[in-house]
Amino acid sequence: MPRLDIAERAGVGVDGRPRPTEDRVVVTADTAVVLDGATELRDGLPSGGWYSHRLARRLDALLRAEPERDLTDTLAAAIASTAAEYGLTPRHSPSSTVAMLRWSARHVDALVLADSPVVAFTATGPEVLADDRLDRLRVAGALRDRAAVDRLRNSDGGFWVAEAVPDAARHALRRRWPRAEVGAAVLASDGVSIGVDTYRLLDWDAVLRLARQRGADAVLDVVREAEAADADARRWPRSKQHDDQALVLIDFEADEP
Repeated sequence: MPRLDIAERAGVGVDGRPRPTEDRVVVTADTAVVLDGATELRDGLPSGGWYSHRLARRLDALLRAEPERDLTDTLAAAIASTAAEYGLTPRHSPSSTVAMLRWSARHVDALVLADSPVVAFTATGPEVLADDRLDRLRVAGALRDRAAVDRLRNSDGGFWVAEAVPDAARHALRRRWPRAEVGAAVLASDGVSIGVDTYRLLDWDAVLRLARQRGADAVLDVVREAEAADADARRWPRSKQHDDQALVLIDFEADEP
């Protein structure tokens, strides 16, 4: 078994007040999953954390019951059963990102849906599997209002996320590496990856070094300390001072019994 190190920390709501994390982590004997429930502001809908909790519970059950099932099929089944159980309606339901990593003696397989990346560390450097479809729409000005977001969610030419459309799983990004080529991997919610992609506090190699030397929590500390020093969000404009954080390190070079 590789060594796993998991760090989680709640952020704050858009009102600046503490609230439970909307990120979720699932770990089985050969698979790790990070979910990041999207902040939900529409009236009458449960929170993104409500949804990520229920999707995580369903994924955990399916991964344990059918550990050899394809990750895409597992995710599609989890989305479908969660939607059916709670009567969720496409484009009018809470949603969540998904990052999954499964390892065997031969391969390491990754799946990413929306903006929670997976990074594999190989001899040639970190290889990032990231879904930037939502960011590209943002930059292009295509997400001007709630109606535009709802129209583009889980639709061709838009962005794909776990919600109430099982077919979204078919649009996830996939990657496979030979197990022998991967020394470690990390899965992160965007409350962590923002420290690399936006704040430029660390690169992914530095994330791995820090997590190995001081633990995964130390990576979260770097992001939180930078955000605390920018309390008025002038250097890095953002809707919340601190987002939820989840980071999973899978270290194949530090096997444990």
